[in-house]
Amino acid sequence: MKAAVITFPGSNCDRDLAVAFAAAGAEVVRVWHKDATLPEGTDIVGIPGGFSFGDYLRCGAIAARSPVSDAVRAHAARGGYVLGVCNGFQVLTETGLLPGALMRNAGLKFLCKPVVLEVASTASAFTAGYAQGQRITVPIAHHDGNYQADDETLARIEGEGQVAFRYADTPNGSRNAIAGVFSANRRVLGMMPHPERAIDAAHGGTDGQALFAGLMGALALT
Repeated sequence: MKAAVITFPGSNCDRDLAVAFAAAGAEVVRVWHKDATLPEGTDIVGIPGGFSFGDYLRCGAIAARSPVSDAVRAHAARGGYVLGVCNGFQVLTETGLLPGALMRNAGLKFLCKPVVLEVASTASAFTAGYAQGQRITVPIAHHDGNYQADDETLARIEGEGQVAFRYADTPNGSRNAIAGVFSANRRVLGMMPHPERAIDAAHGGTDGQALFAGLMGALALT
C-alpha cells in the first residue's frame, strides 16, 4: 500500500499519520499542499490534523482550495481511499467529499482528552477490523469538532449507513453523537478523534491500530 500524507501550512499531525501508516506496513510519501498531483500508485491519501492555514476563515476552507485538493478529489472520484483526521475531516467537508460541517464545540472550549467511541458500521475497509458496536478509546484534540448537518442530510447518512463512529458520551455537541462519517462508497472517511495517536501502548492505547490494519488488508486483496 502506498499512502500519500498531505502537509498544509499549520498541519501538526502529518508525521503522526505517516508513522501510523508506516507501522501498518505502508510505503509513505509526504506531499506538499502546492503539489498539483499525487505520487504515482497512491492507494490512500491521508489528510492530517492541525490548523491548516491557521484555521482562518472556516477550518479547512482554505486548504480545500489548495492545488493538491483537486488531486484528492480526482483520486476519490476514481474510487481511491481517503482518510481525514480532525482538521483533515474539516477539509473533506469543505471539499465536498463528505457531507455536513464541523462547527465550534458546544462548550466553546478546546477539548483534548481520550474519548470512548462506538463502532457504528463495519461495512468499510476502515472499520472492518472492529466488531459492530465495539467500544474503543481514541484521543480527541479539537475546538471545532461539533458535527452538524441538516435534517435531510442527517436522515440520508443514517439511512445509508454512512456513520462510521459515534461518541459514547458526546463531548462537543455533535448531532446524533457522530464522530466520523463515510462517503457513499465507504472509501472516504472523516473523523474527529485521532486513531494515529492510539497505535502504541507507550502512548496510552492501541485501539487505532485496527483501522490502519484493516486498510492494509483490504488493499492487499485488490
